[in-house]
Amino acid sequence: MTNRLLRVGGNNLKSLVIGATGKIGGAVSEALGGRHEVVRASRSRSALSVDLAEPDSIRALYAEVGRVDAVVCAAGRGAFGPLLALTDAELAFSLSNKLMGQVNLVRFGVEAVANGGSSTLTSGRLSRHPVPGGAAISMANAALEGFVRAAALELPRGIRINVVAPGPVREPVPAEVAQTYLDAVEGIVTGQVLDR
Repeated sequence: MTNRLLRVGGNNLKSLVIGATGKIGGAVSEALGGRHEVVRASRSRSALSVDLAEPDSIRALYAEVGRVDAVVCAAGRGAFGPLLALTDAELAFSLSNKLMGQVNLVRFGVEAVANGGSSTLTSGRLSRHPVPGGAAISMANAALEGFVRAAALELPRGIRINVVAPGPVREPVPAEVAQTYLDAVEGIVTGQVLDR
């Protein structure tokens, strides 16, 4: 498939990867790296620091990075534990980090993302295949998938949005997982939940 997003003259896209020091984010950064200028960000251990639970941290990241063609988020944390043992703080954390952190990446990044660019977020299969102890994560993932479907109807200037829902990930990250993110960045679909 021809990369329809590569600019005329062969200049590579500039892609921002959040969670770039994690398993998935590292694999995605590597997969994008041959064809994109990859700007790596994470909560720790990276050149650019961002905390998804802090809206001002997300705003500061965009102010530092400037214009991008694609945003990929392979980050977001939530509480895992029995439903009746989850505290208010654990539920709120799952919503502020896993859900609202990624929602805010889209909201605050609209002006930073180039015409025809994209945002690719990460949910997980627990949205549709829950397990005991996963209520907070399932809730955040399902809400994120609903957000992506609705946001795709409203994003301006041809900006696309999709969400990848990986299953359990081992080291090394299977190539098809990273490829799913690459397809979301370079493809034409929008408003989709891409299982991997």
